[in-house]
Amino acid sequence: MNKGLRDYLETELPDIVCLQETKARADQVDTLWAESLGYEFVWNSADKAGYSGTSVWTRQPMLKHTLGIGADEHDREGRVITTTWNDFHLVNVYTPNSQRGLTRLDYRCQWDAAFLAYVEQLNRHKPVLICGDLNCAHQEIDLANPKANRKNAGFTDQERSGLTSMADAGFIDSFRHFDDSPAKYTWWTYRSDARARNIGWRLDYFWVSNRFMPCVVDARIRNEILGSDHCPVEIDVQLNPAALV
Repeated sequence: MNKGLRDYLETELPDIVCLQETKARADQVDTLWAESLGYEFVWNSADKAGYSGTSVWTRQPMLKHTLGIGADEHDREGRVITTTWNDFHLVNVYTPNSQRGLTRLDYRCQWDAAFLAYVEQLNRHKPVLICGDLNCAHQEIDLANPKANRKNAGFTDQERSGLTSMADAGFIDSFRHFDDSPAKYTWWTYRSDARARNIGWRLDYFWVSNRFMPCVVDARIRNEILGSDHCPVEIDVQLNPAALV
């Protein structure tokens, strides 16, 4: 909030913004300035204070929103907000990190299966856009040092398999649809001057239902925008309901 978010929104005026790892309740955040830009807000905060959490800010009226995926064991950490529009569902997600030593890898795998089942169910009715920090680099091209990280959180075979299952279910990694070049990352550790050296990972995505891809005009990584150890990822959508049948 104090490191460029306001400047970014005032300059770019995105229609919909998805935030992950908010670590806050709505009453802890001053959003009056964003309301003046036309935004309304949905918050999903974790039961545990100062942990996890997601938020959606939108300048376009939604039909409805839901919190979580309908599974109590997965819905205590504020990790999912689904907003529903005339032509699509937008799912904002902050996927659990497997943690140092892979202490949470088993839970992460359970989460991946439950989350995929949830978005597949949504996708039966309307196309789904999945936006968020998925805490995994899918392919070797998606991180700077793949061989050194094969058994580290964010690049285990199990986590990568979870993203492959998403692809197998008919979701498209929108950035890779437009750009197959290497050294394109969205997260850099604060250590070792990693961002300046571009030693990073691509952890943040828009995965899009196959039948919605004709409406996606562009997908990009805004690595020039600072203020966080992550940078924004964006897609431009031009709705064409006839293409969504």
